[in-house]
Amino acid sequence: MVEYNSANGHAAGVTMKKRNRREGEVGGLAGEDAENFDEKAYSVERAFDGKPVPPWQQQLTFRAFVVSFFLGIMFSVIVMKLNLTTGVIPSLNVSAGLLGFFFVKIWSKALEKTGLLRQPFTRQENTVIQTCVVASSGIAFSGGFGSYLFGMSEKIANQSAEKNAAENIKDPQVGWMIGFLFVVSFLGLFSLVPLRKIMIIDYKLIYPSGTATAHLINSFHTPQGAKLAKRQVSLLGKFFSFSFLWGFFQWFYTAGDDCGFINFPTLGLQAYKNRFYFDFSATYVGVGMICPYLVNISVLLGGILSWGLMWPLIEKREGDWYPVGTSPSSLHGIQGYRIFIAIALILGDGLYNFIRVIGKSGSAFVEQVQRKRNSTLPMSEEGNSGDSAPVVSFDEQRRTELFLRDQIPLWLACGGYVLIAIVSIITLPHIFPPLKWYYVLVAYIFAPVLAFCNAYGCGLTDWSLASTYGKLAIFVIGAWAGAGAGGVIASLAACGVMMSIVSTASDLMQDFKTGYLTLASPRSMFISQVIGTAMGCVISPCVFWLFYKAFSLGNPGSEYPAPYALIYRNIAVLAVEGFGSLPKNCLTLCYVFFAGGIFVNLLRDVSGKKVARFIPIPMAMAIPFYLGPYFAIDMCVGSLILFVWERTNKAKADAFAPAVASGLICGDGIWTLPQSILALAKVKPPICMKFLSRAANVKVDNLLSS
Repeated sequence: MVEYNSANGHAAGVTMKKRNRREGEVGGLAGEDAENFDEKAYSVERAFDGKPVPPWQQQLTFRAFVVSFFLGIMFSVIVMKLNLTTGVIPSLNVSAGLLGFFFVKIWSKALEKTGLLRQPFTRQENTVIQTCVVASSGIAFSGGFGSYLFGMSEKIANQSAEKNAAENIKDPQVGWMIGFLFVVSFLGLFSLVPLRKIMIIDYKLIYPSGTATAHLINSFHTPQGAKLAKRQVSLLGKFFSFSFLWGFFQWFYTAGDDCGFINFPTLGLQAYKNRFYFDFSATYVGVGMICPYLVNISVLLGGILSWGLMWPLIEKREGDWYPVGTSPSSLHGIQGYRIFIAIALILGDGLYNFIRVIGKSGSAFVEQVQRKRNSTLPMSEEGNSGDSAPVVSFDEQRRTELFLRDQIPLWLACGGYVLIAIVSIITLPHIFPPLKWYYVLVAYIFAPVLAFCNAYGCGLTDWSLASTYGKLAIFVIGAWAGAGAGGVIASLAACGVMMSIVSTASDLMQDFKTGYLTLASPRSMFISQVIGTAMGCVISPCVFWLFYKAFSLGNPGSEYPAPYALIYRNIAVLAVEGFGSLPKNCLTLCYVFFAGGIFVNLLRDVSGKKVARFIPIPMAMAIPFYLGPYFAIDMCVGSLILFVWERTNKAKADAFAPAVASGLICGDGIWTLPQSILALAKVKPPICMKFLSRAANVKVDNLLSS
């Protein structure tokens, strides 16, 4: 799963940081004013010097958590929809900060008119909302509803190549899913709390997504940024409404299978058969505007390579490489090549980045430690140091002072980790009997180290490798458990344990960075993260259950195929059973693409930056191998819109593109809620809009006239 969000690699976060840094630092200036502005002389905190910083208790307001709850539902629906379709999840930190500002401003204005407004809206409260929302919606990703958790179900098992599926099935139920999430999701929050000062202040890790969000929130609350914020919020509201109404309009034409605009053969019927078409999805157009150009182009190239070249050529080998008449959904036919070659490419990319981030984090950590040891220089005879001491800016001094003021006790962090670990070790074997208590114990012993590596690497590169650590757990526990006695379930559950810890740990550190830059207290950050996680443990299973009951999840070719659920299950099957069930030459192709994923990443690293930006990302290329390139076309349309906008007016594009993209994503995502309710109530659309070839149309006309 490609994690371009606060939860999964945050490649989109890098772009968002670049887009929003200027508007945050210069208080929302644009055009020539921004270009002529002396950014070095500008101090963000001096602009807020006259405004007192509220104590941490006052940053945790009732309205903040009410708004966070409803935004958490909205973003959980969006993340769930993306999880169950393509797995491409953009950075939602900026959108959460923007929408939090939007809704609390409406709340504040309404109370102000009635004279009941008691507490002004501050950037610290805005940060609390953003933290709570991201923590809540992050559970929709780390909870594995589109990957390991749904991969345990009978529906996915029936599509897999395993032999003893009966003992390796656990169908979704709201009760056990909520219990599982409460047991595993909080551990990551306690694992790295003692290291927050080291990572934020001592080592000054960037955390690009967190930094971008902080600059945006700061710009909203400065007098200079108020005008820009108002225009951004207005534009977000317009595109939110357009996206919602567009989803509603499309619904009327989807009365049957393959009906509606989502099946419009925009590039011709032959291209449509190979899944090359534009499906008019506002969500993926918005995702394309947020994700970097290289990600979108990589996805499109992957679709062209697989559905344009490889699969048509392999299909011609039917009868030689695999039996004639094999079902298109069988893993012993063409589907096996699609799934396992995608897995090989994902694992090659993941392994390379895992080793790369670990190595980079380790060398940077050693360098930082050595720099700390050598920071005290000998004094000269005149009593001055041999070198000038680093100048600490007013902003840095102010932020460091407040970040260190509200300490989180060490005993709370360590005690919380041990207590939750004990509860988890006792509880998880009851939820998943094949997952023995000693598997969980070993996972929790190594988890803090892996959580640190992930959080440190995320701070350097903005890439979270939570899913890679999860796959590592699948292979380790799967090989340990073996094929018998539910080894597949044990390995998938272990994946969930590891993913939850490393994902929430890096999210928390990202939010600490946002809080550091907005003067939000670490205590308020931690508490809002805990409350947001608790919300997510209830909201995400309920949202998934709504999708599960309202739509046909997991069926190939359906609206929500959940591709990563099958991928994760087959990874678990390989871990416990080996490669014997693969079709002819599939394993050879897997080796080639596994090595190719490593080689392309290596080529990206050894090339200069000017060349590397034209080399595709293997992980992004692997996504359409199973799904097809239709969503890649949507994303490239979003990139094209942004590209043209930047060429015509770069200042406006930098300022307003995130708001437009957020509106498109959120409006279409929210439409899913009433659509699900209509489906549960068995209210069906009145019209089926379907497209036929000329020859097929003549046959239909003759049939109807006879």
